[in-house]
Amino acid sequence: MTAPGTQAGAPADGDDLDVEEALALVREPQDDGTAPAPAPRREEAPHGRPERHGGDGHRATPWPEAREIAARAARSGTRRAPVSVPLGDALGLVLAAPLDALTDLPSFDTSAMDGWAVAGPGPWQVRGEGALAGHARPEPLTDGEAVRIATGARIPADTTAVLRSEHGRSDAQGRLHAPRELTHGQDIRPRGQECRIGDQLLPVGTLITPAVLGLAAAAGYDTVTAVPRPRVEVLVLGDELLTEGLPHDGLIRDALGPMLPPWLRALGAETVAVRRIGDDAKALRRAVAASLADLIVTTGGTAGGPVDYVHPVLERIGAELLVDGVKVRPGHPMLLARTEDGRHLVGLPGNPLAAVSGLLTLAEPLLRTLAARPAPEPYTLPLRDGVPGHPYDTRLVPVVLRGDSAVPLHYNGPAMLRGIAAADALAVVPPDGARPGEEAELLDLPWAAAGIGVCFT
Repeated sequence: MTAPGTQAGAPADGDDLDVEEALALVREPQDDGTAPAPAPRREEAPHGRPERHGGDGHRATPWPEAREIAARAARSGTRRAPVSVPLGDALGLVLAAPLDALTDLPSFDTSAMDGWAVAGPGPWQVRGEGALAGHARPEPLTDGEAVRIATGARIPADTTAVLRSEHGRSDAQGRLHAPRELTHGQDIRPRGQECRIGDQLLPVGTLITPAVLGLAAAAGYDTVTAVPRPRVEVLVLGDELLTEGLPHDGLIRDALGPMLPPWLRALGAETVAVRRIGDDAKALRRAVAASLADLIVTTGGTAGGPVDYVHPVLERIGAELLVDGVKVRPGHPMLLARTEDGRHLVGLPGNPLAAVSGLLTLAEPLLRTLAARPAPEPYTLPLRDGVPGHPYDTRLVPVVLRGDSAVPLHYNGPAMLRGIAAADALAVVPPDGARPGEEAELLDLPWAAAGIGVCFT
């Protein structure tokens, strides 16, 4: 297994220097004035499969189509039944049943302000007792009477209006006066002002935000019916990976094991397990067969190296390859498969930024669809700096958002996380590249999006 370094037998996708060299190869004449040199001959990959990810055999799935296939795969697969979830655990889920009002809101006439409840025209004689929120309803008022009242308290019967504290004044005889005539019902929230019992407050498919939780609680709910989070199991492949300490003796730190579970959580999933398999085909096959997750995510082992076992294991268990390589850099050896029992597997490349690319290309649309979460609205911004393209593939380049433009970041090679760690989004750069000021589609990172409170629940 070659992750997180360069994949065996393939170019180091995503490094600016390599892209420039590739561009020169396909666009610039040779020194002798002849046409550009032909692309390298397609090599036969291990396990008898043609190499799909480079050269003149570039038969991988286009990037936009790969995302559509992932979303469709989730729609056609087995779906878990809706669940009843306590409000405290429902943030970020999607309503699977309408949120109907269980009571009138408000459920009784309440004061909208601190002040006095008054009856009839002023001036008014103030009674000794007051009306506080959460207390029993006070005695009815008669014309010419007033009583102190707090915001949210029940309105006494026969109240004309509420006089705000800052507007009332008392005379020498202790009578209450208003600077102007009050209108009937002023600063009173009548029963049912927001909704009546049985009204639909929110439809099926609504994303449960903090405000939705507040509305549900106000309407009398203790639980809501929601689409459950998709369950994901992460299988970390590679004998060369360390879980602690500094890299040494050819061993490197595992970046994906710590990174993937919270990222998957931000995408609306529940990571049920992270298992370290190493480079062991039998162990990988057993782990895939035993998993009860809706989605299995593997790291590394998706190319054609001597210990890249994901393809042969999938073939052995009879899984259907829905996507086998994507025309995107970094991350082109990613894959999506469906097992015979209807579960899915996303194979991420071992290089860290290439794995992020696979996560957002294949796992994000699949998980979003399984969780019934709404698709983000596509948007574009002009790039402040130009970005070279790849000869064949879409590029995903980390950017930061500055005002009305996106600034491409360095350190965007497939094995690098320095750029994405500082990024707000990924810019989608077509094969012909993007000039300074040219509009580019952006993929928001979950923590940079407006719903940050939802993402990390």
